[in-house]
Amino acid sequence: MKNLTLLGMVQTALVLGGCVSNARGIERSSARVFEPRIIEFKSDAMGFDTKNYFYETAQEVVAIDAQFTPDLAKQSIAHLRKFTQKPITWLVITHPNPDKFNGAQVFADEGAKVIASQATIEAMEGVHAYKKYYFVNIAKMFTEESYPQLRPVDESFDDEMTLRLSGGDLLLLKELSRAAVSSNQTVVYAPKVRSLFVGDLIHFNAHAWLEGGIVKGEATPALESWIKILNDLQKLYPVTTTVYGGRGIEARLNVAVKEQIAYLIKAEKIVSDFVVGLGDKKSELRGDKAGEHYAALAKIFEREFPAYDLSYMIQYGIYGLVNQVVADFNH
Repeated sequence: MKNLTLLGMVQTALVLGGCVSNARGIERSSARVFEPRIIEFKSDAMGFDTKNYFYETAQEVVAIDAQFTPDLAKQSIAHLRKFTQKPITWLVITHPNPDKFNGAQVFADEGAKVIASQATIEAMEGVHAYKKYYFVNIAKMFTEESYPQLRPVDESFDDEMTLRLSGGDLLLLKELSRAAVSSNQTVVYAPKVRSLFVGDLIHFNAHAWLEGGIVKGEATPALESWIKILNDLQKLYPVTTTVYGGRGIEARLNVAVKEQIAYLIKAEKIVSDFVVGLGDKKSELRGDKAGEHYAALAKIFEREFPAYDLSYMIQYGIYGLVNQVVADFNH
């Protein structure tokens, strides 16, 4: 990531501190019935406030996403163990970003099989190399040896896959095969509890990561495709579905989709207006003053979305969208 100082963000974020976590749902059990429940873990700012989820059935647990580091993955599992000792049988990766797959080995060590779509698998190596270079050489948060290794996936699928779980429960995995927050996106639907896990496709009441997918070593935003995916979700799943995102809070599908689309449309306008306002100073977006401009954009987003959390997502992720808008103006 050029012209970024994520290390500065992390140092600031440490002040925010704390690891916050929740259990969602109520367990109602008898000799015959176990109601599935969702257990949520949220990292601290060192893990970019990332949420991963555990879907607990009568006899097992499925993990959805793996956190940014092995240590955070261990923390998430320790949190799970406050609620259940059932084995983790699967880890599902929703998309190829490091906060979704860097902790995969920890889950594998617990006995989980790691599963991802073929599109995610094909993207992971390039994303891993891109992010490792940044975090090791620019942010200097890791050394070559300490940055998490890329763990191979155990099972893959192309378009759809059904995980058949204990007690007759199911999880339905669907690869959406379009770019959005990343170069592709898998969602996980739990029909028994009408819940949809979407990774960072939706951040309800939290700012989005607007870097774009990493394609051939370049950050490549795809807002139009992202919006199309969001609209498609309402055709694929019941209106009463609850959405669980990688950040933000859970919400009904129709509400979350409407707000996320409005956010993306407004985000593009904010960036376009900002770039136009720079006039001949557009080149500063790739120079020493880039950080100042990204901070100014974050302030604008804070004013436009006063109820939204995590504005550092803008300051440190907006560069992808900014570069795309600048390139469009140059053409």
